[in-house]
Amino acid sequence: MINYSPVYRYISLNVWGNLPSQVQRYISRIYSNLYNKSFSRFIIKPYCKWNYSDPRYLDQFRPASGRDDYSSFQDFFTRVYKKLPTFNNDHIWPCEGLLCDYGQVDELSKINVKGDRRTIRAIFGSMGDEISGDSFFSNVFLHNNNYHRIHSPVAAEVVDIERIHGDLVLLRPWVYKNDPSLPALRNERVNIKLKDGDGRYWYLSIVGGPAVGTIVLKDTTQPGAFLKLGQEVGKFLLGSTCCMISPLPSGHQPGDMVFMGDDY
Repeated sequence: MINYSPVYRYISLNVWGNLPSQVQRYISRIYSNLYNKSFSRFIIKPYCKWNYSDPRYLDQFRPASGRDDYSSFQDFFTRVYKKLPTFNNDHIWPCEGLLCDYGQVDELSKINVKGDRRTIRAIFGSMGDEISGDSFFSNVFLHNNNYHRIHSPVAAEVVDIERIHGDLVLLRPWVYKNDPSLPALRNERVNIKLKDGDGRYWYLSIVGGPAVGTIVLKDTTQPGAFLKLGQEVGKFLLGSTCCMISPLPSGHQPGDMVFMGDDY
C-alpha cells in the first residue's frame, strides 16, 4: 500500500500552508458555500451509506435547521441531538472524534512549527503561560462523519475567550504522525478558559481547518457566563479539531474513539 502521508503533509504545510491567509480563507469560503446550497443535500444519502455502518447512530440527531429533513449538507454536518446523552460523571469529553494526542503537559515533546520549536501551551495563546505542567492535554480530531458541536466538559464559569487568526492547514492526524498536534499550533482557533466549582481551570481550543467557514460560539458562551455540564459551547462549519487542558487524567489513550458525554 502506498503511503500518501508525506505527500499530503508537504502539500498541506509547504504549498497550501504558504498561501497568504486571506487566500486560504477565500478558497475555503467558496468551498464551504457549496455545502450550504440546497443541491448539496443529494450528497447526504450516499455519504451516510458509505460512512455509517450502524444506521441507528444517526437516529439520535435532527437537522440543525429545525426542518423534518436535512436542507443541505451543512445542515447535516451541523446536526443537533434530539436529546442529549445521559452523563454519568462530573467530567465528560466535550466532543466526538479520534483521540490523536494525549499526555501530561510537561511530558509531551516540543513540536516544530515553521522551523520554530513550540510546546503545546502555545496552542492556547495568551492563556498558555498559566497552564500547569502537571495538567493533561488531549487533542481530538473530528472526522467529517462525526458530530461537530462542542460541549462543556464540566460545570464551569467562562473566565476568558480568545480568538486567534492563524492558518487553515490540513487537520488529519495521520498526516502528522510524529506531531499530531501541529495543526493546532498553526491554525485559526478559539480558546476558552473555564473555572469549575472546585476552582480548577480547564481550557478548550476549538481549531479550524481547510474549508471552515467559521467557528461559531453560542450566545451563551461569553466571559462571566456559567455553563452546565454538557451545555453546548459552539459548533464548526466543516473541518475541526478540539484540544483540551484538564486538571484531571483520563482513562483513554491515543487511538481511542471518544464520544461527547462519555466519561472523561
